[in-house]
Amino acid sequence: MLKKINVRDLRIGMFVQELCGSWMDHPFWKKSFELADPNDLHTLQTCGLQEVWIDTTLGLDVSADVEVTTAEEERKKVEAELTKAAQSEIKIEARVSMQEEVVRARKLQEKSKAAVTSMFHEARMGNAIDVSGAEPLVDEINQSVSRNPEAFLNISRLKNKDDYTYLHSVAVCALMIALGKQLGLSATDIKDAGMAGLLHDVGKMMIPDDVLNKPGKLTDAEFEIIKNHPRKGWEVLNISDANPVALDVVLHHHERVDGTGYPEKISGEALSLFARMGAVCDVYDALTSNRCYKAGWEPAEALRKMAEWKNGHFDERIFHAFVKTIGIYPSGTLVRLKSGRLAIVIEQTEKSLLTPIVKVFFSTKSNEPIMPEMLNLAKLTDAIANVEQAEKWGFDLKQLTGF
Repeated sequence: MLKKINVRDLRIGMFVQELCGSWMDHPFWKKSFELADPNDLHTLQTCGLQEVWIDTTLGLDVSADVEVTTAEEERKKVEAELTKAAQSEIKIEARVSMQEEVVRARKLQEKSKAAVTSMFHEARMGNAIDVSGAEPLVDEINQSVSRNPEAFLNISRLKNKDDYTYLHSVAVCALMIALGKQLGLSATDIKDAGMAGLLHDVGKMMIPDDVLNKPGKLTDAEFEIIKNHPRKGWEVLNISDANPVALDVVLHHHERVDGTGYPEKISGEALSLFARMGAVCDVYDALTSNRCYKAGWEPAEALRKMAEWKNGHFDERIFHAFVKTIGIYPSGTLVRLKSGRLAIVIEQTEKSLLTPIVKVFFSTKSNEPIMPEMLNLAKLTDAIANVEQAEKWGFDLKQLTGF
């Protein structure tokens, strides 16, 4: 049986099924393992993680007086959290079609990758970065997000392990811009947020590749090196012409609202709006991206995990706005409709986060493909029953979505 427990209740002999936190919050590359090493127990209890899932069928159980959460209880809590986020007003501006904007988004992603690669290589050489020279790029990403945010955000998720650091920065730039629009920020603040997203991980250029891309568990010393990248990034931007927003986000995007983040362990209102935005956007793109040591989660799965970790990790208002930005069922999510058909979520509608535009393509009743058809669930009686796992059905979502 799966049980969610506090890390203080972990004991040698338990089987850890999943760690409740972003991959940058801990030094473990495996999500499931038997807890046999006292050093691993100490690391789990001191690295900043608050909770873990254990499987009592594969290892020791907790004592009767320990507070636990079952998988079904957690599922209901997460769905309630996401539904709560969906109830307030959604800001969806007039937009061009996904298909039209995807073409421009692909070209812009390649342009962005080249620009960020050049900037970050300057940082690796110890040179100041020409931040003002990146402003036109941020403006172009802003324009694409304004035309259709889901087009660029979906393209930005497509990155391999070699491109990750550069395209992750581009993706976080776009997410910060989209989130800023949802929050109703001014045009100046949105531009500053986008620039901060573009530069937030520049400090990783000062981390040795054999540590940054290590496929196995990090040593304590290596984990400390990783955790130093925000300060390294701040040092790089401090000799460049970066504005205070970028300096703030690069230094504080790994801080948490409960004060357990790094490098300064600041919390609550001491964290700026932009730093709290950066924390959410950074984690979401990291979770949905393929890394050298871990395959990325599907967007809906990542969002649900973030909702599970929300308390302590993220600012509630910012997280709810982020949910409205990308949808409860983000583009690219595989869903089962109440009619028994499987569909891919294509984009959101103005009516509700619960009724996106989807492309149906498979019948679970006949267990065979059907003629693909685009459906606007806001105009139909059919509805989403639940999220499905693509690997369970053997589908290639990239092939099905076209992005």
